[in-house]
Amino acid sequence: MVAGRYELSTLIGQGGMGQVWTAYDNRLDRRVAVKLLRPDRVAGAEAEELRRRFVRECRVTAQVDHPGLVTVHDAGSEPSEDGALFLVMQYVDGADLGDHLAEHDPYPWQWAVAVAAQLCAVLSAVHAVPIVHRDLKPRNVMVKQDGTVSILDLGIASVMDTDTTRLTHTGSPIGSPAYMAPEQAMGGAVGPYTDLYALGVLLHELLSGDVPFSGATALGVLHRHLYEPPLPVRRLRPEVPQALEALVLRLLAKDPQHRHASAQEVYADLEPLLPARGTPSGRPLDPTRPFLRPHAPWPDRAATPAATPDMPARPPGAPPQQDVARAVEDVKRLLGEGRITQAVDILGAILPAAAAKHGEHSPVVRTLRKQYAATLMDDGQYRRALPELRRLADERAAESGQADPHSLQFRYEAAQCLEQLGEPAAALAEYRALLPYYENQYATDDRRQSLEIRRRVGHLLLALGDRPAAHDTLARLLHDAEMLHGPGHPFPQEIRRTLQWLGQVRG
Repeated sequence: MVAGRYELSTLIGQGGMGQVWTAYDNRLDRRVAVKLLRPDRVAGAEAEELRRRFVRECRVTAQVDHPGLVTVHDAGSEPSEDGALFLVMQYVDGADLGDHLAEHDPYPWQWAVAVAAQLCAVLSAVHAVPIVHRDLKPRNVMVKQDGTVSILDLGIASVMDTDTTRLTHTGSPIGSPAYMAPEQAMGGAVGPYTDLYALGVLLHELLSGDVPFSGATALGVLHRHLYEPPLPVRRLRPEVPQALEALVLRLLAKDPQHRHASAQEVYADLEPLLPARGTPSGRPLDPTRPFLRPHAPWPDRAATPAATPDMPARPPGAPPQQDVARAVEDVKRLLGEGRITQAVDILGAILPAAAAKHGEHSPVVRTLRKQYAATLMDDGQYRRALPELRRLADERAAESGQADPHSLQFRYEAAQCLEQLGEPAAALAEYRALLPYYENQYATDDRRQSLEIRRRVGHLLLALGDRPAAHDTLARLLHDAEMLHGPGHPFPQEIRRTLQWLGQVRG
């Protein structure tokens, strides 16, 4: 029994740190799926980091509303000695895409198009948050009885390891090598473009019966991802439309900049290949069925919410304006209780009232804006945090100069937002612009910040496919990191592992 109400029934999945069970919710009399994670399987600080990321990812995942996502019902931790973390999800009646593919050989290309289009609809909503799935593969996709497709493990892939963009202690990349984008394999920054590559691998597998790159070892597979072109699917199945083959090849581009710009764009290319409207058959698990009654992604919500120059966009569902002092106390209480989403809504709603009462540039309004931006960051709402951080940075720079430490910190956090939003080129430019302000400082904290920025620059260069520049950046960083921290410190050890892996793959 988990949390006093979820009675575990059948083990349906298992990994190194967790299990997935079918279970029965005694309180609401329904079947559910329960994922259990075991932080006690990792050492001290890593276990605490796993817990923190688990709570944050569950909260962010619960914010995404789309019929193609498995609903999160509950989450928490057991008070037992092992302190297992649990996630309670909607139980999906259907087959995972791996089994669905195995049962249909060859897989109809019209079905492959319908599956991919539905996945684009889900990814469009997910990337707008923004969340990057990082582990899209057939075993993480369910086909329901009515033909609709659902994605599993949203966000949890980045919880199962402390940082999916980093490497394990053995120097091997984390993730599923057969579906791993080159930038992810090299430890570079990931973004929506990473999920689109995995979608290309998945489509290739549905159309050809096998992944585009396989091998006896993970290293061999990743080497092929990095350097070998995929075999065009029409050489294996001539009946596949040429437009579909071209779409798969574009998704599998080594350079993220050469892939589609978004899941929306992929859907637009798939749309002409979808079945025309008609009467659905009674056959279960037919992924074309939803398109006989059209099923498309939400309109593009990736744009930054509109806001006036002086006021942030009011959060959807925010409470009405209230007394500023009382609202500030409510925010403190909510943050203390971990109810970050509610705190964000109140902060966004009271800022106009605070500005009207105290003045737009008053200390109290500026403090509220800082709290608002920080809380948006903590809630994973990078798209809304970005304009707030840029405004705070500009105001501080106008008052105290471009080198003002607070302005630099706001710019650094804005660059982090760009990185999370899947804009590696813009993030790279911002980090590079910041670096000179920290490079010539002698304070230890400034030097540490300089090293961290350089690490992010190296990972972004990997994400952009510039491996020689990334290697040069990280090699110079390793020398300076060892000088500051010593060779046994975790920071230079991580850089060393990345360089070793980069050298292996290049060789």
